[in-house]
Amino acid sequence: MSATLQEPVSTEEPRPYRWSWERYMQAAAAGAFDGRRVMLIDGEVMQMSPMNDPHALGIVFAYERLNKIFDSNFTVRIQMPMRLLGAHDPEPDVAVLAGPSHTNRTHPTSALLVVEVADSSFDYDTQDKGNLYAAAGIADYWVVDVAGQALFVFRDPAPEPNARFGHTYSTRSRLEPTESVAPAAAATASVRVADLLP
Repeated sequence: MSATLQEPVSTEEPRPYRWSWERYMQAAAAGAFDGRRVMLIDGEVMQMSPMNDPHALGIVFAYERLNKIFDSNFTVRIQMPMRLLGAHDPEPDVAVLAGPSHTNRTHPTSALLVVEVADSSFDYDTQDKGNLYAAAGIADYWVVDVAGQALFVFRDPAPEPNARFGHTYSTRSRLEPTESVAPAAAATASVRVADLLP
């Protein structure tokens, strides 16, 4: 009489593997993500959309305009990682940091201003990613809306239990191309929305 083997029955649902920031950095250093545009959000490695021409132009326009406003006492970065709240490593399209570039040698944990250029990612940028930046205390967050030809300005981060990451922005404005805005960290400056739009 032969015995039959029974497969063990699992009562647990499959769960995604959660990455720590340290493990993500080790994998990146080992070349695991070479040739891919990825970021770490909430312990998950997320692949970013390929960059089209309008997105690339929007990044260039935002960088050029902000680089003229913020002097050498600040650092304006393009698509470089930030370490936020543990297992998050987003790469905002543009970020303005306090302090000159030679003092910002490690992953920043905050910024004075973050700008995302949104084409296909508009909903994600204005919702989940906005909530993440609010939770990290980023006081000034801009989303360049490529399709809608407008600029969304988010300010005054505040707790919101129902939002992802437990925070949101309590002040939200939609600005048309004919309007202007000043960065919160450079209140006397003026940026025409049209100058940011590809």
